[in-house]
Amino acid sequence: MSGEVFLDNWHKQSAANQKKYKNWLQRVQRNKVLKKLPTLHEEAFRHIDCSSCAQCCKNYSPRFKTPDIKRISKHLKMKESLFIDTYLTLDVEGDYVVKQTPCPFLVENNACSIYEIRPSDCARFPYTDEDVLLKRVNITLKNSEFCPAVFYVLEKLTNEKL
Repeated sequence: MSGEVFLDNWHKQSAANQKKYKNWLQRVQRNKVLKKLPTLHEEAFRHIDCSSCAQCCKNYSPRFKTPDIKRISKHLKMKESLFIDTYLTLDVEGDYVVKQTPCPFLVENNACSIYEIRPSDCARFPYTDEDVLLKRVNITLKNSEFCPAVFYVLEKLTNEKL
């Protein structure tokens, strides 16, 4: 892949490049890019340590789908209804999300107390190795503003001649 990505001041770079990212995401040749995503995803995480950041856990919530709620409440030895009442609320789209940020399962050293059974949204985040990156432009742009891995992948892709 061409071009080095500098992670210093990535927040400012991402903010300055939102229009570039949006234009690129709207006209990209999806099949070509999809083949590159797994490699770029792995490359990004060779440079980025999620536990040094955890902005996703501190500022946003994953969706908790029914299988997630069943699995996590069972692990916590709670009835599903109590788990929901204790930790979750419905958002404007009708999805269960955490009541407050940071995530109640985020513990010291930016670790997740339910990592092995975390919601599928958490396991998949930041979607840099799947088609969500290309299909859901608004989410990708939002994620690029708080996740250095999304910034990294978008920088690599938008600076490359495809």
